Amino acid sequence: MRRPRRPRLKGLPFNRMIPNILTMMSLCAGLTSIQFGLQGRWQHAVLAFVAAAVLDGLDGRVARILKGASKFGAELDSLSDFVSFGVAPALLLYLWTMQDAGNFGWILVLLFSVSCGLRLARFNTNLDGPERPPWAYNFFTGVPAPAGAGLVLLPMVLSFEFGNLGFFDKPAVVAVFMIGVAILMVSQVPTFAFKSFHVANKWILPTMLIAGMIAALLINAPWATLSLLAIVYLVSIPFSIRSFRRLEAKAGALQTKDDPIPEDTDATSE
Repeated sequence: MRRPRRPRLKGLPFNRMIPNILTMMSLCAGLTSIQFGLQGRWQHAVLAFVAAAVLDGLDGRVARILKGASKFGAELDSLSDFVSFGVAPALLLYLWTMQDAGNFGWILVLLFSVSCGLRLARFNTNLDGPERPPWAYNFFTGVPAPAGAGLVLLPMVLSFEFGNLGFFDKPAVVAVFMIGVAILMVSQVPTFAFKSFHVANKWILPTMLIAGMIAALLINAPWATLSLLAIVYLVSIPFSIRSFRRLEAKAGALQTKDDPIPEDTDATSE
């Protein structure tokens, strides 16, 4: 009598593993930035952080394209974001200058890391929450972790561009950035997500030209370009708030218009 064959375990297609591989590479790049910081190689540390940010931006989009999104990938991405954009930048700044501030410098390191963790936890919770209106998907609630890490490292990047001026590496200057960015990450401020950003046909070629120029500038003048991109993002926050409120008011007006007018039950008929 033949025994029934056990069902074979189906393997996982490699294309569904690619997003998780990119996430692991982002995590490794973030940890490598800490290693460079311990060695005092600050420019290499920032470049490793930039690599982590690029890989983090790719993994989610690749997952949607390859249909490889999973609960495991989402949890792994959150862990990677916390290490690469919550712990690594704070430690870099502590090793760079904030250790001169003593206990206060370490408190700010904890503040920034905890704020990043809270921001990621809120983001994950909102994924399972009530569905947002379509127009709201163009906005994040607060500054996302990668952008927050880039903003908090702005004093270090500016010091690369302008040399040792004795200003950007002051603990007081870095403290202002750490406190301000930590508040922005846990705040309710709407910021552009650029997820559903559509380019009109007439702007496709100019957009490609601008992207090529940015790539050329990153190669030839990386610190000035990174500083400019961070400043542009900061300037965009008031515009994102204005755009969010305008869309929210328009949606509220349309909803009020579509609601039926309640009948006056106390009115007497003739």
